[in-house]
Amino acid sequence: MTHAPALLASSSVVRSQASLDLFRALPSPIASPIAVRDAQDLMAWPFFSLAKSKRVRPIDFKMGEVSISVEATAEHGMATIWDADVLIWAASQIVEARDAGREASRRIAATPHQILSFTQRGTGKASYDRLKAALDRLQSTTVATTIRQPLARRRHRFSWINEWRECLDGQGRALGIEMILPDWFYAGVLDSALVLTIDRAYFGLTGGLERWLYRIARKHGGKQSGGWSFDLAHLHMKSGALSPRKRFAFALRDIVSRQPLPGYRLALEYALGRERLSFVAVHVDPFDAAMRRVGYKPVDMS
Repeated sequence: MTHAPALLASSSVVRSQASLDLFRALPSPIASPIAVRDAQDLMAWPFFSLAKSKRVRPIDFKMGEVSISVEATAEHGMATIWDADVLIWAASQIVEARDAGREASRRIAATPHQILSFTQRGTGKASYDRLKAALDRLQSTTVATTIRQPLARRRHRFSWINEWRECLDGQGRALGIEMILPDWFYAGVLDSALVLTIDRAYFGLTGGLERWLYRIARKHGGKQSGGWSFDLAHLHMKSGALSPRKRFAFALRDIVSRQPLPGYRLALEYALGRERLSFVAVHVDPFDAAMRRVGYKPVDMS
């Protein structure tokens, strides 16, 4: 069974939209951009494909009382960690509105330019087409999880976007996009204890694994001086990646050699005969941080 892209509003779409107030996305000026926020649940657990190639094989993850099942359609494939940038944008908008005393909503209207520029993508036609493909994957990917459920065996089922549509004027010209977020995601973002601010340089990370590692480091390592460490086998399991463990370990060693994660230093170490990856927060020059906040790369003074 496949999900058709929500380009035109059906009667059911109209009814669901009518029951929700419309939240129009806030501007994010270059001089004072909206802070980038991420949902901790999405940072800590395997919800997305880390590969740019289409993935249809499900994620079936269990650890203690946490259970996650992610399924994709053959037509669109599973939502990727790059597609999740749309959710980071949405979380940033919702938190910004809440902090400003404005009413937010699961139903959000925005222009493609607002989403693409915030996530540091191009704003041409090709980027717009990729955004629409990302929205289709987010809508067609289905998730079932016990996270934040009062009963451990109870699962909440949803798609990352309930529905989305292009808004057109009378001449068929695009005016923007409307999307409706799921209750599970929206409730998590409204809880300030479940949201973290992340470095805007995250959007410049090109590899799926290094993006995932940054989110893990930010979630678990935070800004603690002692950092955090994980057994490589544990990391492999938590990633949900399809690659064999040996290939996963090889990719991790390459990332450690390059040190691409903003604000963190990675190191591989051995303990009790097992290889572990450690994350330690590093000092970031205030000027460099300011440059990143407005979307510029820091100046290399070496």
